[in-house]
Amino acid sequence: MIDAALIKECAEPSLKPAIVEQFVTAAGSVDPLAVTVKSGGRLILVPKAASTEEAMAIVRQYAGQAVVRVGLTQFPAGVGVKEPMDLKPDLVDPCQNLGKGTAMFAKVLRIVAKWYGNPTNKDVFPQIFEDAIYAWKTGEFEGVSVFQAEDPGGALANQKEPRAVKSETDTVDAEAPLPTEAEPSDEKKIGTAGIRVDLSRIGGQR
Repeated sequence: MIDAALIKECAEPSLKPAIVEQFVTAAGSVDPLAVTVKSGGRLILVPKAASTEEAMAIVRQYAGQAVVRVGLTQFPAGVGVKEPMDLKPDLVDPCQNLGKGTAMFAKVLRIVAKWYGNPTNKDVFPQIFEDAIYAWKTGEFEGVSVFQAEDPGGALANQKEPRAVKSETDTVDAEAPLPTEAEPSDEKKIGTAGIRVDLSRIGGQR
């Protein structure tokens, strides 16, 4: 869980705090010194950094040879940097990392939203968010290198909190409490509960 004060102070203002939190939960790390290194799609095991210096030493060692992700947002180190020595320690500063990461993620969201035709229906946002998370993790969307791509600009409309899985569960719980209650019981009871729910739906009751 990321600190609300940190989001308010450091995160990209065009993103709702709930979206920032979802982004960090889905694609980031709880450790501001976290460094992830991948080469050819394979994860390279690196020592856990205990200080800014250690984290930056790992980043500089692999930058340019492998995909290096850093900090709370797992920001792609080396984007826009020519030499590994140009990489600055602000990469692992929680506030700086959150600011850079969320600004870059907002750009990725705009790229994905543009591909979707910038829909105004808020129900489409969770899908855009999901695709943007995937693009953030892979660095690509529909053949476009999202970190190097130009920012299409524009506002991110209708940021609906992408809790698709949770809301489905809530809906099931509200409309059909019987199977949920019956889940831990034996199969016979689950079957009975299922039938009762089906009958109630046939009768038009909700």
